[in-house]
Amino acid sequence: MKTAEGSLGTLRKKEFGCMSDEYGEDSIQVLEGLEAVRKRPGMYLGDPHDGSALHHCIWEVVDNAVDEHLAGYNPTVEVDLNADGSVSVTDHGRGIPVGIHAEEGVSAAQVIMTKLHAGGKFDNESYKVAGGLHGVGVSAVNAVSEWLHLEVHREGKVWEQRYELGVPKAKLKSTGKSDTTSTKVSFKPDLTIFSEVVEFDFQQINTRLQRTAFLNAGLQIILRDFRSDDSVEIDHTYDGGLSEYVTLMNAKKNKIHDEVVHVIGSKSGDKGEVHVEIALQWTDSYSENIDCFTNIIHNVDGGTHLSGLRSSLTRTVNSYAQSRKLLKNLNSLSGDDVREGLSAVVSIKHPDPSFNAQTKAKLVTSEVAGIVEQIVNDKLGEYFEENPSIARSIVDKAVLASKAREAARKARDLTRRKGVLEGGGLPGQLADCQSRDPNECELYIVEGESAGGSAKTARDRRTQAVLPLRGKILNVERQRRNIAKVFTNEQIQRMIRALGAGVGNEEGDEGAFDPEKLRYGKIIIMCDADIDGAHIRTLILTFMWRFMRRAIDNGNVYIAMPPLFSVGRGNHVEWVHSEEELDATIKRFKKEAPSAKISIQRYKGLGEMNPEQLWETTMDPEVRRMMRVDIKDVEAADKLFTVLMGEDVPERREFIETHATEVTSLDI
Repeated sequence: MKTAEGSLGTLRKKEFGCMSDEYGEDSIQVLEGLEAVRKRPGMYLGDPHDGSALHHCIWEVVDNAVDEHLAGYNPTVEVDLNADGSVSVTDHGRGIPVGIHAEEGVSAAQVIMTKLHAGGKFDNESYKVAGGLHGVGVSAVNAVSEWLHLEVHREGKVWEQRYELGVPKAKLKSTGKSDTTSTKVSFKPDLTIFSEVVEFDFQQINTRLQRTAFLNAGLQIILRDFRSDDSVEIDHTYDGGLSEYVTLMNAKKNKIHDEVVHVIGSKSGDKGEVHVEIALQWTDSYSENIDCFTNIIHNVDGGTHLSGLRSSLTRTVNSYAQSRKLLKNLNSLSGDDVREGLSAVVSIKHPDPSFNAQTKAKLVTSEVAGIVEQIVNDKLGEYFEENPSIARSIVDKAVLASKAREAARKARDLTRRKGVLEGGGLPGQLADCQSRDPNECELYIVEGESAGGSAKTARDRRTQAVLPLRGKILNVERQRRNIAKVFTNEQIQRMIRALGAGVGNEEGDEGAFDPEKLRYGKIIIMCDADIDGAHIRTLILTFMWRFMRRAIDNGNVYIAMPPLFSVGRGNHVEWVHSEEELDATIKRFKKEAPSAKISIQRYKGLGEMNPEQLWETTMDPEVRRMMRVDIKDVEAADKLFTVLMGEDVPERREFIETHATEVTSLDI
């Protein structure tokens, strides 16, 4: 008992950070200044391990620069990725105030850089609307930076100050004269905090800045990358604003109507004027693509503005269609029908918005839904009256979507009644596991009967199930109007029945896919490490994206990574997964045993491994390598599946020719 009690005590000390057996007033810590941010950066900037927090540092500083533009003072933002790993963001606005703050006794600039919840965005006087309303942005960036250098041009002078780990090294001081106004923030992230992803992604930054420029018609945003000998400079300036944004979104799609529908309006809210701007265009694709923004901040999870837009679209399109008797045998169109093929951007400017977290992923200000709904009802209704041909094309598209959706439902119901999808038991080819706890159960979807047989022998029977597929499954991307063919395909039936969670992406629809009903917490796609295996893997992923997307969103889908080579030295064998890893292993073996003979075997297929090899390389949870399918950009993913698996052969050829040399394997 004494030993057990001691072990528990040790565990609790580790869990709660208490290094003493005494818990009294001396145990209470107060994190002063920016210590709280360094201690818990995820609360302020996002995950410090997956790259989101690292890039969020740039967003915070850029958003402050754009706020100056929204206030009417800043025409240009410059973002430089410097060779030493630092970033510089310059705005040509009024310049951060440099006078002494009456309460703090230091410069206002230092207060902004070192105090959480300090800034000029709380009284709605300096900034009527702003993205960084919580006042933790630039100070949080300062906290997680190895160093930060501030340069302000204001009041005829140049002012400078340097910080290290959020601490000022000296007071703000004048270093010269200037006849302009601007603010330049340069910072180098502290890599002890960003321990895994430590390099800025140019494409991610470029995409974000391009979106910001679209949202602020006429604002010039310049991105420069000095990290290689071939420096890059891109100028983002879009006078067309949101209309140009939607045009870019639909560049590779067939438009139902050429003109982008532009809705603009304002309404008084509880805290002041709320401005709404929306651009919409329908295409012949099968999914909706709506980007939402509040005060130019991207709300990746939508929010009340998205709810308002969806409600108003359903009401307005139905009202127009019913008044013109365009629905024929339909009573009404569903929201999914109306939004099928829609690309849209909704941007609101609100004097005091509320979000679900500091990262502002979702807008929760309740009044916005009604404001957006009312503006869209009025403005879009007027647009339809003035442009009947466009309105008719939108209604016809929605009617076609409704008929296709009903056909899909009937096909699914028919196959269900026949016991194909449910009620008919698990597929005979499935080797199920003993456990019934989804949290510990895994399903390996394996390419080929031979590899499936090896996997069944190799697996841990308690937690690992194996479902072999025979050959290439149906390309569902080319069967969007023939859903019955999808549901009657034998290989797809095997997957649907084995997973036991339904099929279809329409939430709330009876029989639609529900990740809560999954029989396995991990769905692991295991294919050969060759071009045919990659094709089969993509076919499976395409099916899941189109009919079981919530499994991907929920983090249930993984890709197994079998090794490409075995490298032997005497009785010692190591497995490697790439050409680069192979070269490094051979060099290490030669250095450790110069006279030893080294043998190399290339594995092109899972069937070439015996069960023992398959277990120790690809299925043993202690040593296996897997990639979780994590799709952060739905727009890009949807486009990728359409290009790779759709019917536009020239576009697919162009994509492959452009990107073939960039990757050795496709990481969705």
